[in-house]
Amino acid sequence: MTDASTLHDAAVIGGGPAGLAAAIALAQAGARTALVARRIPYADNRTTALLGASVELLETLDVWSRCKDKAAALEVMRLVDDTGRLFRAPEVRFSCHEIALDAFGYNIDNRSLMLALEARAAELPNLVRFDDEAESVVIEADDVAVRTASAQFLSARLVVGADGRHSLCREAAGIAVTRRELTQTALTFNVGHTRPHRNVSTEFHTPHGPCVFVPLPGDRSSIVWVSAPAEAERLRGLSDAELSAAIEKQSHSILGRMTVEPGRNLFPLAIERPKSFGRDRIALVGEAAHVVPPIGAQGLNLGLRDAADIARLAGEVIAGGQDPGSADLLKRYDRARRPDVLSRTFAIDIANRSLLNDFLPLQPVRAVGMHLLGAIGPLRRFAMREGLTPTWRR
Repeated sequence: MTDASTLHDAAVIGGGPAGLAAAIALAQAGARTALVARRIPYADNRTTALLGASVELLETLDVWSRCKDKAAALEVMRLVDDTGRLFRAPEVRFSCHEIALDAFGYNIDNRSLMLALEARAAELPNLVRFDDEAESVVIEADDVAVRTASAQFLSARLVVGADGRHSLCREAAGIAVTRRELTQTALTFNVGHTRPHRNVSTEFHTPHGPCVFVPLPGDRSSIVWVSAPAEAERLRGLSDAELSAAIEKQSHSILGRMTVEPGRNLFPLAIERPKSFGRDRIALVGEAAHVVPPIGAQGLNLGLRDAADIARLAGEVIAGGQDPGSADLLKRYDRARRPDVLSRTFAIDIANRSLLNDFLPLQPVRAVGMHLLGAIGPLRRFAMREGLTPTWRR
């Protein structure tokens, strides 16, 4: 054992955006915090749409000011039925100004977000960084022992598992997970275009899933194109010119001529959730706690709410001189996260199924529902507010 074996109030395993946010939030809440995560260069071109509450959290963590100039505001969200079915829904537009907001959120490249999080984490005196990977996580009576790949040791009263879909922390806690593979794959990439997006995010609903154009700074957008796995593979294999033509056709040329930028990523879609969000001194956040399709920009936004909730609860008990890894705290964390995650997962799943289902009687039901959203102001405004922050969290 080395000095690194000092007992911490909390240790965060995993250094993605949710893990870094959790570590910063815990440290700001007064917890002596360890972060176990190898620094990996963020060289890809993936982006994240951060909705209102996520931006507010990043402001609280003193992160947002470091990266906001790299983000594009999302002021209008436009839904277009492009299924080609007999009963099609009318176009629906949601404007942030209708609910007195400057923006629903902001779209930012992950590299800029990560650099801002890393910079803030490095400033906190009570946040110790282990530039390594966790190799073992062993739950003991009063703490959790963590051994890294380079044989460093540490222990913590609370471990926050932010270590992704194949979570070592989740396995150590014996938390079972339910998983459903979807017969869809998301292709993500960025494009430049000749017409301005005017801060409008457009989501085309196709028979195979959504195709979303999300504004980036300048005349650029990030694309999430969901389709059948074989089709997604085919699209990824196209030349730049061929993919540019294909995505321009899919967009009905609303943004003019498009030019694909370097970098394409494929993500097989699945829905995954654990039986519990925390037990035996381990709390799960991010993709260790939930996996959802990239519909409605919910994935990382859920993960950041995980981070905010565990930090708030741990900070309260530490201030009272109590154990942040207690069974009572983890039960409270589970109660805080379960309705949020399950309701969002359910809504995403239903929205996705409605696109894939060819059952004729369901088509007019979906079309009428979309029409009501577009036509009834109070209903539309309620949907916008719920999409940003559930009523019970306000």
